[in-house]
Amino acid sequence: MKLHTHSHCVYDLTYYLVLVSKYRRKCFSYDILMYAEEICRSTCEKWDVELLEFGGEADHIHLLFSAYPNLDLSKFINNLKTVSSRMIRKNFKEHLKAFYYKPELWTRSYCLLSTGGVTIEVIEKYIQNQGKK
Repeated sequence: MKLHTHSHCVYDLTYYLVLVSKYRRKCFSYDILMYAEEICRSTCEKWDVELLEFGGEADHIHLLFSAYPNLDLSKFINNLKTVSSRMIRKNFKEHLKAFYYKPELWTRSYCLLSTGGVTIEVIEKYIQNQGKK
């Protein structure tokens, strides 16, 4: 177990996040997934969050990240969804027209789990085995 330090605390908090495309449309190509990973890494850096693993399929993405205790997770996730949606829709506008007539990408909801019940290695292997087509 690797302990982290941040603002007078020592912690080891790891989260598993799943974001699903609106209406579960299979709209993510390999290029979109690669771009989404770049955006997520950049956003995580800005929020002082460590992105441990990224993976995805045609209709959803997975993130495994470590965050400090006083991070407002809902604000971080909403910012991540907003930024990624805006940038992906901007750069893949023609591709996404076939799936959405409104400017949307993600469902309003998300799945966030703490990783205490399973080893990090199991989750990393699961994410690594997700198909990037």
